Amino acid sequence: MSIVVGNLAPGFSLPDGDGEPIHLRDFRGRLNVVLAFYPYDWSPVCSLQLPTYQKDLGSFVAAETQVLGISRDSSYSHAAFAKRLGLSFPLLSDRRGEVSAAYGVLHANGSSDRAVFLIDKAGVVRFKEAVDASQQPDYDELLIAIEQLMVNR
Repeated sequence: MSIVVGNLAPGFSLPDGDGEPIHLRDFRGRLNVVLAFYPYDWSPVCSLQLPTYQKDLGSFVAAETQVLGISRDSSYSHAAFAKRLGLSFPLLSDRRGEVSAAYGVLHANGSSDRAVFLIDKAGVVRFKEAVDASQQPDYDELLIAIEQLMVNR
């Protein structure tokens, strides 16, 4: 399945690093959401990508945007990985790969592909980018898309 910009984002409920469920629907009408899919905790590129979001977390908050990391790793791995990197945004565990599949980013090897989606407060996908696992999504393009949401609100 391929996600189309302008369509409603598939809903989901996934556990965070503490095992607490996070539901996409809980952000509807309140916050925009960045979904940052990544292959594995502890991998070199992921260890660079996720701290980039943390570094600018204040900007995301100011833009009424929640960042959520998603991979197929366990909640336990996410908790340790987030602690090691000093991440304060949730990392969600897609153990079965159902959410990765729904967003069209389930890799043939069973991991999540590296991709980023921006979902507005109405639940509509406004930006998406998928890249090779050895690369990072274009962070500046994501920030431009968030800025456009703020201008058009």
